[in-house]
Amino acid sequence: MSSPATPQLTLALSKGRIFEETLPLLEAAGIRVTEDPEKSRKLILSTNDPDVRVIIVRASDVPTYVQYGAADFGVAGKDVLHEHGGAGLYQPIDLNIAKCRMSVAVSVGFDYENAVRQGARLRVATKYTETARQHFAAKGVHVDLIKLYGSMELAPLVGLSDAIVDLVSTGSTLRANNLVEVEHIMEISSRLVVNQAALKLKRERLQPILEAFDRASKANA
Repeated sequence: MSSPATPQLTLALSKGRIFEETLPLLEAAGIRVTEDPEKSRKLILSTNDPDVRVIIVRASDVPTYVQYGAADFGVAGKDVLHEHGGAGLYQPIDLNIAKCRMSVAVSVGFDYENAVRQGARLRVATKYTETARQHFAAKGVHVDLIKLYGSMELAPLVGLSDAIVDLVSTGSTLRANNLVEVEHIMEISSRLVVNQAALKLKRERLQPILEAFDRASKANA
């Protein structure tokens, strides 16, 4: 009688920093991605393990692919998960990679503290509308949120907004555009997210990988 086939695992990753910083975690689990997404147009990448494949998706789509089972597990930033809401996702491990912070920034010379104190209604440009809404609501600040998908720093410079809410790593882009951080919202790092059904049905195959990720991520803490 033949043994049951080993279940295939699909890992959802986004290109760039998260992909690069996830590679050592995968290697800790004995998995090596055999293709470079920056040099290939392929969206499904093979690994040295025939039962593990990687799919390349937009960072903001990782939770959706995992939630609906198109991927068994994935790596997503806390910023993305906060916007998504995390419904239907198991989030077992903070991987301590792709670290940055979510902040409020304004043009140099804009008196943010005074505007908030006076109860002014602020126009805030951001990709992270849910995070911004919750932050300003908790402070009792009235805002009009303007959804943008990129070049956030431009908004205050051309009068589209009074402030922006965005990710900040070194702050060099803000400084280059004459902007300054005025408020810290939250620290951001990337987390492992797992489809809840996959965790039950493929636990035997998934568990060793999750444990390897956990051990490797503790070294990054």
